[in-house]
Amino acid sequence: MNDKSLHARLETLYQQVNFHNYRYHVLDDPVVSDAEYDRLMAEIRQIESEHPDWVTPDSPTQRIGVALSEKFEKVRHPRPILSLANAFGAEDARAWYERIRKLDDRVERAKFVVEPKIDGLSVVLHYRNGLFVQGATRGDGEIGEDVTNNLRTVKVIPLRIPVRQGREPQGSKQAPLDKTSDLVGKLPSYLVVRGEVFIPEKEFERLNQKLEEAGERTYLNPRNTAAGSLRQLDPSITAARLLTMLCYQIVYAEGGEVPSTQWELLAYLQALGFPVTNDAKRFEDIDSAIAFTETWATRRDELPYEADGMVIKIDDLRLADELGFVGKDPRGAVAFKFPAREVTTRLLAIEVEVGRTGVLTPKAVLEPVEINGVVVKNATLHNFDYIAEKDIRPGDRVLVKRAGEVIPYVIGPVVDVRTGEEKPYTPPSTCPNCGQKVEHFEGEVAWYCVNAACPAQLVRNVEHFVSKGAMDINGLGIKIVEQLIASDLIKDVADLYRLRREDLLSLEGFADKKADNLISAISASRSQPLARLIAALGMRGVGEVSASDLSRAFPSLDLLERASADELQTVEGIGPNIAEAIVDWFSRERNQKVLEKLKAAGVWPSGPAAAKPAQGPLTGSTFVVTGTLAGFSREAVKAYIESHGGKVMDSVSKNTSYLVVGEAPSSKVEKASSLGVKIIDEKDLRSLCAE
Repeated sequence: MNDKSLHARLETLYQQVNFHNYRYHVLDDPVVSDAEYDRLMAEIRQIESEHPDWVTPDSPTQRIGVALSEKFEKVRHPRPILSLANAFGAEDARAWYERIRKLDDRVERAKFVVEPKIDGLSVVLHYRNGLFVQGATRGDGEIGEDVTNNLRTVKVIPLRIPVRQGREPQGSKQAPLDKTSDLVGKLPSYLVVRGEVFIPEKEFERLNQKLEEAGERTYLNPRNTAAGSLRQLDPSITAARLLTMLCYQIVYAEGGEVPSTQWELLAYLQALGFPVTNDAKRFEDIDSAIAFTETWATRRDELPYEADGMVIKIDDLRLADELGFVGKDPRGAVAFKFPAREVTTRLLAIEVEVGRTGVLTPKAVLEPVEINGVVVKNATLHNFDYIAEKDIRPGDRVLVKRAGEVIPYVIGPVVDVRTGEEKPYTPPSTCPNCGQKVEHFEGEVAWYCVNAACPAQLVRNVEHFVSKGAMDINGLGIKIVEQLIASDLIKDVADLYRLRREDLLSLEGFADKKADNLISAISASRSQPLARLIAALGMRGVGEVSASDLSRAFPSLDLLERASADELQTVEGIGPNIAEAIVDWFSRERNQKVLEKLKAAGVWPSGPAAAKPAQGPLTGSTFVVTGTLAGFSREAVKAYIESHGGKVMDSVSKNTSYLVVGEAPSSKVEKASSLGVKIIDEKDLRSLCAE
């Protein structure tokens, strides 16, 4: 092949690979296999190695980039890159509308476009004759930093536009490509596009997991990660961060034609090959736009990236431009902000609580702060390893997050504002409640108080025993449990069945009717099935689901007590750690005495015979349920899933197929997200069962 033909082949390869990058990274719809893509790249590298003078800036091989100089060059933007005024709620948004309506009566007839406000890093891309020549950060709005080589590593950014070859594929749900196809052929000779670079939440979680495994410091949030990644002096580091981008504005155009509405502009950008949001929507009036925007405050977790609000824009770009500015804020758009769910506050202290199984759990005591409309005074710190890995210290200013109904948790410290007085935290060597030495079991992150007589454990044990998912003794709340223990009326859960009416009447707050009702509720709990009793006993790692499975495999407590660890592991969901915990529970003298007392009190049910698993559309899938579902009780949803062939587990793992989320879910949502487990709601579950 002669040089002319070989050069033409290289140009064709550039077009093909850039197009395939677009299909893969922007549309998530590749049309070639990885092997085919790799062959095309190998051919490009071979030709470029033979003719290095043919390498152009839009070559796919140039996305890796080269190291920059010691500091970034400064770039003056062709037009100011402005920020947006904020609206905190519908009232603020309508006030914005009224202000601009008074300035220009055309606003009354205007349409509006609503787009997600991505919490990333704003960048500006320069194209000359369709070729990407420069990229910069927003900077101060007038001058930004030149990060061209770093931006070349962001694979969704087209290096040459338009990237599409041949027939136009279908666009997003919103993009009216038919209205912009004519403009694509009239590309401006100089085009400047603005967008937001960010790291998707799943990629952010994977990055932090890798850093944690490597013993390196993790990042606090996706926004800072994206910003830091773009400001690396070595573009190969940027390339490793798996950044992406969405575009939403043409800053400047010279020559050619561009759309005159925001709605068509999104379609135009997409037609050129730029990634745009699929979650934008156009409305005929401001009330509809605001109503739609408000729905996203509770749906923000549906987005694959962090968004701190939605942007309401006047669709008519000429009208928006003619409305002018207030300071650095354009009048033609407003940012409808969501309530903050990540804030910083002072960590006043780290307190340690003792759970019913003896687990010591650290808790953050915070300087009160409002997060997502709720005043937060406490937050979880997960475990002592987490505190050590993040180097969280009492007195630190910490970043706290509260997403949806999930319990607030401390993300990490803001190290840069330390005064030097903050000292590393040392976990307690003794139980904060009973003073006994704590123990740590190999392979577990938890530390335990193994004193069975620990008062804190007794309160939690009884509270768990009487709870709705266990023996379901109505009317026996934690305050009464504390009264019974403080009055020395019960020393373990079996003593509940020895309580007499006169015992209760001796307690403050008890009269005849209340005492009679509680005695009746305790008596009624004797008829609870074996699965409930197994769950109520509080063996480490045994929840409602595994208790039900154990009751089918071992239809009495006598059989369960005699089971070996190997026999226990034949039950679905019972691994070696839980099996050993069950064996250990039965081996303890104190627990044997509890069992003797329960048997004497007539609390000794038998379980059902093992049933053959049902077959159905959920066969082969495992589920975990968290929160309250409107149409099911906890027992009913388990039965519903099993009746359609699915399996229900107590805890989320990498083998979980789905996490079903209801109202007020637990931290299982966070774990499922970190493991990439699909999160669904009750409606989704019913749809799966109908398949």
